[in-house]
Amino acid sequence: MPDYNARVLAYLAGAATVLAGIHANFLDASLIWGVPMMLLWPQLVFFVTRHFRLQRNLTIRHRALLIDGALTGVMLNLIDFSIVPTLFVLLMLNFSFVIVGGVRIWAQGLGIMTATAVLPLFVTGIPAPEEAPLFVSAVAGIGAAIYVCVTAFYTHQQAVALVTAKSQIQYQREQSIALSHKLAKYLSPQVWQSIFTGERDVRLETQRKKLCVFFSDIRGFTELSEEMEPEALTELLNNYFTEMSQIALKHGGTIDKFVGDSIMIFFGDPTSRGAKDDTLACVAMAIDMRKHMQILRQKWRSQGIRTPLEIRMGISTGFCTVGNFGADTRMDYTIIGKEVNLASRLESLAEPGEILVAYETFSLIKDKILCRDKGDITVKGFGRPMPIYEVVDFRRDIGDRRSFFETEREGFAMYLDSDKVSTSEREAILAALDEASQRLRNED
Repeated sequence: MPDYNARVLAYLAGAATVLAGIHANFLDASLIWGVPMMLLWPQLVFFVTRHFRLQRNLTIRHRALLIDGALTGVMLNLIDFSIVPTLFVLLMLNFSFVIVGGVRIWAQGLGIMTATAVLPLFVTGIPAPEEAPLFVSAVAGIGAAIYVCVTAFYTHQQAVALVTAKSQIQYQREQSIALSHKLAKYLSPQVWQSIFTGERDVRLETQRKKLCVFFSDIRGFTELSEEMEPEALTELLNNYFTEMSQIALKHGGTIDKFVGDSIMIFFGDPTSRGAKDDTLACVAMAIDMRKHMQILRQKWRSQGIRTPLEIRMGISTGFCTVGNFGADTRMDYTIIGKEVNLASRLESLAEPGEILVAYETFSLIKDKILCRDKGDITVKGFGRPMPIYEVVDFRRDIGDRRSFFETEREGFAMYLDSDKVSTSEREAILAALDEASQRLRNED
């Protein structure tokens, strides 16, 4: 309920009480001046706040309430604190204090009202409260009842409106979250997270950063596309992208795009662990992808796909331009630079199952990953031949003590990483191997 309406009702009830008291000879006729004052005060407050556009200023509203408290104290003093009218006036005043101002304004308002009511008593003396005539008490009670009921009704309406608004906001929030999760599928999770949390603005801007760039494609995919129906080929490709994406996200890669059967991923933005760790994570991802392809090939063979599919990969580390490219109405978060071209070139030169890396990448990983020197290549955009290296595996996984073991034959594929096998799973794996071994022996 607007403050103006509540104030008008309260002062109308006060004016009616004074008029009733004068009419019943309970109050002195000289108090008639209080009636126009009580009728004009709400209009004055309304005019001033509206003229200066202060209706929504909470501080002004609270100060007007405190002035109401002071005027109420004066009125109570003038009616000699008649018990019943005083109680009804206090009821209306406290109702306004609590609803509009809260506990703090309620306490301050009562203090001001008490001061303005009690201070004059030190001059005039403390009067003996008289019992007001029934007519005066009835007028005061009816005025207070109308004020409380009307104010409570509007307060209830506001509560209902707030509940409705809250429900609508919650619904819109849920819709926005659902929509944002749908739109997030068109962005790398790291990029979406940085935008959603406000860390990154959606505007055309780029920066130079040292990144590790990864390209991969499937050798044999073109031949396979000629053999399979488009629907089956799409399902296979989507399954491949899903599996590879999970590996990329596990290692912290930012998935840039899918083009045909190719994947472009980079490390170092929007978050970075440093060039060395970013590069190591990228190469570790590539090794995991190569190992996981054995499992996928076995799965595809069981589905009747006979064409052997192999992944080939290229990795380069260096400074790139990263950020939002395009137009204000359509942006693409991607990277450009010579290192991108170099990684793409390395991927196209790689043999099936091979991971080729540029020299800077090799220099950052050579202490933990074994690589073979593959000589130099000439790449467009680079003034001199570029040395390249083939990734073999993690040094810890090479030799008799390596934790990783893999083998693949027609109708059989095994991928084992003993470091990742828990004690509870070890017996189950051994039992499965024994069963497979027994079956092969029984078929001889």
